[in-house]
Amino acid sequence: MHFLNQPPRYLFFTGKGGVGKTSIACATAVQLASEGKRVLLVSTDPASNVGQVFGESIGNHITEIPAVPNLWALEIDPQAAAQAYRDRIVGPVRGVLPETVVKGIEEQLSGACTTEIAAFDEFTALLIDSTLTADFEHIIFDTAPTGHTIRLLQLPGAWSGFLEEGKGDASCLGPLAGLEKQRTQYKTAVDALADPQRTRLVLVARAQRATLREVARTHEELAAIGLSQQYLVVNGVLPASEAAHDELAAAIHQREQAALAAMPDVLQALPRDQIDLKPFNLVGLDALRHLLVATNSGSPTSSIELPAQLDAPSLSSLVDDIAVDGHGLVMVMGKGGVGKTTLAAAVAVELAHRGLPVHLTTSDPAAHLSETLEGSLPNLTVSRIDPHAETERYRQHVLDTKGAQLDAQGRALLEEDLRSPCTEEIAVFQAFSRIIREAGKKFVVMDTAPTGHTLLLLDATGAYHREVTRQMGNTGLHYTTPMMQLQDPKQTKVLIATLAETTPVLEAANLQSDLRRAGIEPWAWIVNNSVAAARPNSLLLRQRAFNELREIDSVATHHAKRFAVVPLLKNEPVGVDRLRDLAHPITEEA
Repeated sequence: MHFLNQPPRYLFFTGKGGVGKTSIACATAVQLASEGKRVLLVSTDPASNVGQVFGESIGNHITEIPAVPNLWALEIDPQAAAQAYRDRIVGPVRGVLPETVVKGIEEQLSGACTTEIAAFDEFTALLIDSTLTADFEHIIFDTAPTGHTIRLLQLPGAWSGFLEEGKGDASCLGPLAGLEKQRTQYKTAVDALADPQRTRLVLVARAQRATLREVARTHEELAAIGLSQQYLVVNGVLPASEAAHDELAAAIHQREQAALAAMPDVLQALPRDQIDLKPFNLVGLDALRHLLVATNSGSPTSSIELPAQLDAPSLSSLVDDIAVDGHGLVMVMGKGGVGKTTLAAAVAVELAHRGLPVHLTTSDPAAHLSETLEGSLPNLTVSRIDPHAETERYRQHVLDTKGAQLDAQGRALLEEDLRSPCTEEIAVFQAFSRIIREAGKKFVVMDTAPTGHTLLLLDATGAYHREVTRQMGNTGLHYTTPMMQLQDPKQTKVLIATLAETTPVLEAANLQSDLRRAGIEPWAWIVNNSVAAARPNSLLLRQRAFNELREIDSVATHHAKRFAVVPLLKNEPVGVDRLRDLAHPITEEA
């Protein structure tokens, strides 16, 4: 493995949920420990199963792993860290400021930025020379802060006065309020991250076009702020041997190889490793020791018994219930890489095929849906919103209005705040909101939507009015009515998309909690790209399908009021016919 060649002291693994960061980090720790190096493995993954992997109870303290000499582990719970961080900031003003103001502060501190900064706060001590870590030769982190968070931590001390003077009311500068006393410590930690002699960043991806595009963006964002020592690991690649006797496996293999061949140039230039898809769950030492080793015995030796047919509703059955009203807003939400755009298009096509008027609005950067669907169905219209153009237009407007009265330093702080993930959500939602009113007469299907946290920031009532004033400037836009529409289940149906894997299901559950806090009750979940629903013949894929069953059952019994399972198809679901295949289980796809 290239990324293990002369590794520096700090190794960071980063990537979207479900790509295998934790497994690869654990396997790396085991390998380095087996070479006689004293290793500390640190997890800040909300779905961390490090303790389960090693069969040990770990938690938020350095714990020796008896089964692996030279290895210690530490699990930082990012949600608990974020709550403690919020309490530290909000505690002193509770009972002093009006309750509505306190709630407004709490909402500003409920977003992803706060969680990430709080986790960074927890492991800062591990990144600087301290007695805590002096005995370890390698410290491995199974997740890394984003470029946005690192830039926030690099901001000058002026942000404190910027906030106190009321110039910001900022959604992502707000979390910095708890950091003032440790500014020197943070600078030392960020310097360690940017030092290639001390730190190596490992980008983990899957062999999928969308995932590789996302990783390319991460690479460029981190490289721009000095984190130049980067390696790429493409995980879970289906071995060519599996493609010989299974049409589905052959199609997956061909699709993955095409994605790798079309990899963005910035990734092509990185040192790269490839890890084959394994049939086994990556739990236990034996599995970890085999993960980073190329073997010819990757496939299981015996067949797995799967149900003759997956007992789960189809997407078509969900559309049956959606279609009853004859019109309304349908929002498909979910983390990156779960197929929101494709599922939104499949719902829109299915509704239009039934003779119902549908407007599909997408922010898909690839624009392939607009090209393949436009004019394909008489009842379907498609509009595409360019997220980059909308975000830049919005940022420029805020800088021209709110930023016009600021000095150079204040303007720089505002510009950084406008780089937050919330900004794109707000800008795209502005564009979408112009279309939402159509839902009173037809179906409007939206392929992405802001989180509950962002929607609360947009809600121009009570404690959030200052935030909206800052975000909206003099646009005159009012979001109370759209918010009320989103909260009304008779007008809006929110579909949460996920995959039948541990981390994506957990992330979807967190999104559901986020929406409920905003008064929005998700209507249904969609489990996308299910191998179990595709009924494969390949022994390796059958093992993967068997592993999915537990996650599908978790969605059905614990998370969703109603749900559907969409099979992984042999062909890319582009065009009307293939999109309809997603809605209707097709036995010949097995």
